[in-house]
Amino acid sequence: MKQNKKISGIKIVVYNCNIIIQLIELRWQSDKFHVFQASLLNMVQGQPIIEVTLDGIETRKHTRFVDKQLGALRLPVYIGDDDISGVVEVKMNKQKKIEHLGVRIELIGRIEIINDQKQSSDFMSMSRELEPQGILFEDKTYKFQFQKFEKQNESYYGNTVRLRYYLKIYMTRSYGKVQKEVDFAVLIPQPEIEEQPQTPLKLEVGIEECLHIDFEYFKSKYHLRDVVTGKVNFYLVKIKIKYMELAVIRKEQYGQGQQQQTDNETLVKYELMDGCPQKGEVIPIRLYLSGVDITPSVKNVNGKFSVKYILNLILVDEDDRRYFKQQEITIYRKK
Repeated sequence: MKQNKKISGIKIVVYNCNIIIQLIELRWQSDKFHVFQASLLNMVQGQPIIEVTLDGIETRKHTRFVDKQLGALRLPVYIGDDDISGVVEVKMNKQKKIEHLGVRIELIGRIEIINDQKQSSDFMSMSRELEPQGILFEDKTYKFQFQKFEKQNESYYGNTVRLRYYLKIYMTRSYGKVQKEVDFAVLIPQPEIEEQPQTPLKLEVGIEECLHIDFEYFKSKYHLRDVVTGKVNFYLVKIKIKYMELAVIRKEQYGQGQQQQTDNETLVKYELMDGCPQKGEVIPIRLYLSGVDITPSVKNVNGKFSVKYILNLILVDEDDRRYFKQQEITIYRKK
């Protein structure tokens, strides 16, 4: 028994409880219809499956990022003149044939402003055609390679900003795309900073007739696994200090001018002193950065964002009043 029903341009033909959905051509071109159309076709026909295998992935170094939205990421690392290559496999997924408008792979570097996607943009893009328009009748594999691709910026995953490198493989069909994304990391050693001479950082904190101290950090530039060393000298102490601590703050800034936004995150706090010091006392500073989630400092990346690191020395008295002094330092990646 045959029944025909028509619902908003969709003709449903029922043959003995077997449903065949036929999409009829409509002039209405709204986005909602296209999404609904693609969803119906994917549901009835199924989608091909795209898989990607990177060459040498088992032996390549990996690094870890923590992303507020994506969680912990473990990504393969590419540096210097490294190529990225591998194999793309398109699987039929039980379909007898797949009509398509082409298969392509892109290597993309993108800065994403998490809270304002309008400010997000690509800073690099490379593309290769894997398959021209046609019809697939069986699973197919494609080799790809991007030789010595430009590594302009280091990968970064922060609270408000994300700098990603990824491969995007997609098959274009008449009603949409089937795609796969594979993230990887770019790390950039900075030997030029390592070779620069170091200068100590000296600052004073004073309250008239109550407190006078100075503190010194022996260096202004630190690699990711370095040790912050220095000292605090107490020349006058007439307030009852309860404790002193040193904090490392990461400051993300994005946007320009009046639209600039800042996000501060305290990465670690380390107690330098417990109790009130005496006049003339010297307190040593020693803070290991190897256990802190830090990245290299970056300034005005493609006019989009900066990442700064601040050492924040804090004194707290018995009335819980806080006295602090902040000093920016440079973090770099050692070769």
